[in-house]
Amino acid sequence: MHYLIVSFSHKNSTLSVREKLAFVDESAQLDAMTVLKSSLSISEVMILSTCNRVEIFCSCNDTEASIDTIFKLLSNRSGLSREELHERADIFDDEGCIHHLFSVASSLDSMVVGETQIAGQLKDAFRLSSENGCSAQKIARAMNFAFKCAAEVRNATNISSKPVSVASVAVAKAKESLGDLEGKKALVIGSGEMSVITCKHLSAQGVDVTMMNRTFEKAESIAQECNAMVRPYDEIEYAINEYELLFTSTGSIQPIITEEMIRPRDMRRHWFDMAVPRDIECDPSSWNIALYYVDDLQEIVSENIALREDEAKLSYVIVRRQVAQFFEWLKTLSIEPLVKSLYVRADEASVSESARVIANGYLPKEYEHVVRKATAQALKRFLHPIASRMRDGSDPMQVDALIQSLSFLMEQEEGDDLSQRSCTYLPKGK
Repeated sequence: MHYLIVSFSHKNSTLSVREKLAFVDESAQLDAMTVLKSSLSISEVMILSTCNRVEIFCSCNDTEASIDTIFKLLSNRSGLSREELHERADIFDDEGCIHHLFSVASSLDSMVVGETQIAGQLKDAFRLSSENGCSAQKIARAMNFAFKCAAEVRNATNISSKPVSVASVAVAKAKESLGDLEGKKALVIGSGEMSVITCKHLSAQGVDVTMMNRTFEKAESIAQECNAMVRPYDEIEYAINEYELLFTSTGSIQPIITEEMIRPRDMRRHWFDMAVPRDIECDPSSWNIALYYVDDLQEIVSENIALREDEAKLSYVIVRRQVAQFFEWLKTLSIEPLVKSLYVRADEASVSESARVIANGYLPKEYEHVVRKATAQALKRFLHPIASRMRDGSDPMQVDALIQSLSFLMEQEEGDDLSQRSCTYLPKGK
């Protein structure tokens, strides 16, 4: 078994490429996961799709075949060639895969290092995969350790002491451009987590916020939480021309704001499109609009990275330690029952053979204890170097094959839990 991640992020792909690769809703993710899981090489799969990254995480028995399957699916969905996908993608397998997963969960690979939104997005992706039978024990083990690693990074460093997200960076950019935001009016379109964060940051700056969403009840719920007002979505064509500040973050596949909807205004407007695919499609220079897309926030992001550089270094030390602990745990989890099974079977053979020797009269009854001890010691001496090699030298990614092979050789019956049997000469502490 191998772990594999194929990653497209702000580090290797432009916004336009990420738009083509994005899974805009859970239905699209489920369809893709179903196709991938039907492959003979992929046993479990999970898809993470955000404004800054599209990543496919899987456990597989053939890395190269799995990569080909993933590129085929992404190429068919996006219209991008497999060659371009291969050139852009970052591919991580086994230990590199787990290190990348832990780094993403700890927000060390985010555009805004230390932002807290990614943890929730990962949990949602894992929940969707798990609840629909696309992931099981292998991905669950890695994800549980990833969340544990992220928690340790947050607790041991100050990297998230002042939570930062793309939404908060957008608000910071607005403040940089306009100065004091107190009393300004802003329209926020969308009802996802990004919109909620945006609304809260704007309200904290004293902005009069109006929420808008296709589902009025969702916008109303957010507005109550953030002390904002609500407008019906069918007023969007009028509303976008009335506010100095506009923030969008919807799951729409098509732009919700187009050139034909915009009207000239005397004021300088500042629009922030935080959606992937993009919500706004226009020429801002024709309308006296300062338009910022996700990638345009890189300057503030870079400053954020510089300020948190020391904390990030400490965080990577934690990630490396957690990766090592994960593989040690994974190896022990898989190997110990196997080692114990060997000793249990040997113990049974020792008892059986000792009884046979005495029953057949080859040795007097009074020597039974000595025979039992001698056969047990001989088997223990024989098994000890084998067990040590299995514990100390086994590759965690090959453990499944080792278990299957030895179980076959031992002809273990289905449902026979050897780990529950007693063994009189199992090594101490094992």
